Amino acid sequence: MKESFLKRRVVNPLLKLLRQGVTPEKLALSMALAATLSVIPAFGWSVWLCGICAVAFGLNLPAMQAVNYLMYPAQIALVLPFFRLGEKLFHAPHLPISVSQIFSMAHASFWGTVKLLWNTTWHAIIVWMLLAPFAVALIYFLLVPVFRRVARNLARPIPAAEVLVA
Repeated sequence: MKESFLKRRVVNPLLKLLRQGVTPEKLALSMALAATLSVIPAFGWSVWLCGICAVAFGLNLPAMQAVNYLMYPAQIALVLPFFRLGEKLFHAPHLPISVSQIFSMAHASFWGTVKLLWNTTWHAIIVWMLLAPFAVALIYFLLVPVFRRVARNLARPIPAAEVLVA
């Protein structure tokens, strides 16, 4: 029977990391930081931010980059909400733009798009920075008990009856 993409590409590598001795706390922190860094409302920065955090805090870079890759659709989905919150926080004028327009503009003139969206993007990044610590903490505290439970189950000896059945 063929394994699902999620099991093959997410669950199994996480189990392998826990079997190799990565602590549940470090794995949870790696994933919490990566998930939060991955949704920064500035395309192209998340890869670098995840890499810098992994090196600086001794976290698992492959796990962080895998989460970063999986979170790309969320980053796209959250760009406009971050833009709108930035407009509200800084009392900036509303910029009527869609994600598809941003991509079209960037394809036509990357630097022109950067210039046009500079203030809007910085406002959105400030909002993201204000919310990021809460997101990291929430994700971390949700994942730690899950990873601890999985690590305990991996560490327990397999009863003889289960070995004979398998």
